[in-house]
Amino acid sequence: MSEPFPVRGKPGPVDLHAQEDDDAQPADATAQAEFVYLGRQPILGRDGALSAYELLFRSGAHNYAEVSDDAKATAQVVARTIGGIGVPAVLGAYRGYVNIGRELLFDDIIHLMPPERFVLEILETVEFDSHLVKRLRELRRAGFQVALDDVTELSDGLLSVLPHTDVVKIDFLMTERAALPKLAAVVREHRKILIAEKVETREDFALASDLGFDLFQGYFFARPQVLVAPKSRSSRPSLLRLLALLAADADIVALEAELKRNPNVVVQLLRLVNSSAFGLGRDISSLREAILATGTRQIARWAQLLLYADGSDLPWHSDPLVQLAGTRSRFMELAAKWLRPANEAFADSAFMTGIFSLVHVVLGSTPSKTLDKLGLATRIRDGIVERSGELGLLLRIAEAAGEGGDAAAIAAGPGVPEEFRKLTPSVLAELNLAAAAWFGAHVGQEAQIA
Repeated sequence: MSEPFPVRGKPGPVDLHAQEDDDAQPADATAQAEFVYLGRQPILGRDGALSAYELLFRSGAHNYAEVSDDAKATAQVVARTIGGIGVPAVLGAYRGYVNIGRELLFDDIIHLMPPERFVLEILETVEFDSHLVKRLRELRRAGFQVALDDVTELSDGLLSVLPHTDVVKIDFLMTERAALPKLAAVVREHRKILIAEKVETREDFALASDLGFDLFQGYFFARPQVLVAPKSRSSRPSLLRLLALLAADADIVALEAELKRNPNVVVQLLRLVNSSAFGLGRDISSLREAILATGTRQIARWAQLLLYADGSDLPWHSDPLVQLAGTRSRFMELAAKWLRPANEAFADSAFMTGIFSLVHVVLGSTPSKTLDKLGLATRIRDGIVERSGELGLLLRIAEAAGEGGDAAAIAAGPGVPEEFRKLTPSVLAELNLAAAAWFGAHVGQEAQIA
């Protein structure tokens, strides 16, 4: 993290450009609620040319961070970059460094980030163990670069994790000057990229250059900019139709026709495809190409978040319907994966069943009236309306788990398939906690989706 202390500068008027005016007045709170904000700070090469950006959480147009939860802040940074503002607008042709804690390293949000565009910057608070090392190996094999943040000393811990990283960021404010030469030399011996962060003075820059640092970041070069973009709202009925098509494995013609009726979702889709298709050597020239490039799983994730957020004046973290929908659908997906680890289609159907189990509340109707109009897949419709089949059983288990009931008794009840007995009380408790953690980290506040 490149910010040594909060920058209490006052932003200028809200617009679509970077905010750096320290003398302007803060934007009105009501106006700020209509925008999303994101900080970025340049990372420069030895010749002063731009090499990358570090992306930083901003809750408003003010140019300093107010972070109470690292995981939520990171989730919002990623969501705003990809869906709210767009990767091309935020990063251009460069990579973005994103602070990542231990929890998010194992979370689905990682897979929303194209590995060729994002560097995972591991916070200094993360404890390395065999599970984390295994996860880093997986992520690096998937194409991600891993950076260590705020390194200040040559410790045994640093030496043990160097083989599993690509970049080391050394904190010039906190590292003793006498320790810098050996620290830099050891990192270079391991052939890792060296970044000098929190470079505040010309003397710091000269020293870092002499020690062979590759890249530089800090207030000596540039303070973070605040990027601003308007929030967009989407039609809930249209989102509902889109989700129904996705759940029914509709063909691309039907998906394309529905998306054309909802321009705001198309904007979100194009931002997603731009984040993942950059560098493919071709432009996306049609909505059909965008659908194919993004994939239905990604489209479904974004659409379901928009569905439960846009119709409420409450912030995400205060809206009980959003929390219930998010945790229930995630719980059902995790339970399905626990039962059948190799059956991705079953997990997807379970997730969509959780989402659609509450849409009648959104629309003020009944489950049968709402779902019968959508042409939803029979297994999902019957699971919700009739509570029948495996999906209906999973839904009953999820409802009981969410309400503090005896979900394990349902899983082990008469006539229940034998495999459901794997959902023991301890497993169900673990899945419940994991679903709640996913909601907190992935969709914690309304600004995560623009």
